[in-house]
Amino acid sequence: MEHKAADSDAERSLSLKRYHISEEYGFALSDPLVKLPLYFQPWMDIAERASELVSAHALRSSIHKMPQLGTDLLQSHRELRLAHLALSIITMCYVWQEGEEDKVKVLPQNLAVPYWEVSQKLGLPPILTHADGVLANWRKREPDGPLDMENLELLFSLPGGESVRGFFLVTLLVELAAVPALKAIPEVIGGVCDGDVSGVIRGLDIISLSIDDMKKALKQMHVYVDPSVFYGIMRIFLSGWKDNPSMAEGLVYEGVQAEPMEFSGGSAAQSSLLHSFDELLGIKHEEKSANFLTRMRDYMPPSHRCFIDEISRAPSLKAFVLNQANDGLTEAFDRCVAQLVSLRSYHISVVSRFITVPASRAKQLRYAVPESLKEHDPVWKGPMALEERGTGGSGIMSFLKTVRDRTKDVSISARSDI
Repeated sequence: MEHKAADSDAERSLSLKRYHISEEYGFALSDPLVKLPLYFQPWMDIAERASELVSAHALRSSIHKMPQLGTDLLQSHRELRLAHLALSIITMCYVWQEGEEDKVKVLPQNLAVPYWEVSQKLGLPPILTHADGVLANWRKREPDGPLDMENLELLFSLPGGESVRGFFLVTLLVELAAVPALKAIPEVIGGVCDGDVSGVIRGLDIISLSIDDMKKALKQMHVYVDPSVFYGIMRIFLSGWKDNPSMAEGLVYEGVQAEPMEFSGGSAAQSSLLHSFDELLGIKHEEKSANFLTRMRDYMPPSHRCFIDEISRAPSLKAFVLNQANDGLTEAFDRCVAQLVSLRSYHISVVSRFITVPASRAKQLRYAVPESLKEHDPVWKGPMALEERGTGGSGIMSFLKTVRDRTKDVSISARSDI
């Protein structure tokens, strides 16, 4: 039995490694690089000073003086991820330096061409994604220290000060809290394939606890991020040029193609975590939501996308639970569903505090408050075109509630009570 368990552990380890998922960090990039070869220092210099340059209204002029660099010297995956992160930060700041007041229609060739090349090599779009800002944008202050807010820092930031650090790093901690669940997914699928009820229950219990830990990590958003700063300053720098009325025509990547291209801004829907849980539990979303979520998979590293696809092709967990008619198994499945519903409900409350409430205040400021007072409230600066939308372009609250309600529907005990 011990030998069989060891084999099973080895198989799970190999399974995650095959999809570039870390046993320690999950979907997050393991120990991201902090430096590129000296040749790429012009990118690093601007990315490291991006917020300061935006404040001085000088980032665009810095880009116009930047040399156009080739990308052939970027050899490793981690070098490419750091380059993509740096170019993404620079691009968001270039596009949104003046907010909605002075939008650009063209990303200059010296930035657009290398950015496109790096994106093509990684299989990522040429815009700041969750894979950049969260998964590859961190380092430990003390290498042997813990993975917590006190010992983590960003490689690059955006305008918004400490709230930017809080937003990206709390989201990273949510990803890290999910690591036990990711490691348990192959165990659950293996148990279904082998008819191992106790193994499936064990895996589902790990996933339930892990999802609860994700919710606890998410609660730190209220400690480290100021809602008025998020809404009024940060949010536009996370916004894209697809489903965004203020950039309805998209953005021309000069030297790549003459026609404008459209890409969505950063979104929690670009995290591979919830997609993995949805596929495992057999959650089927309403068509409009499903289409948006499917499109968001194009913003994930290809190996992570393949992991989600692999889960979707596995034998149905829910069918296995129904066929077994085992009370303990059914309860374990429904606990998982309940924890996912709880996490999604909590996320709705976070979005309400950080987007819906500030949007309402922004409307009041726009129509009812003297100009002298508006100057001191960051919410006033918030992008008008995104008042009812998330940075990914979705109608945020209706989308989140629909997704949460479809998650509830998969519960077995809830259906039997109808």
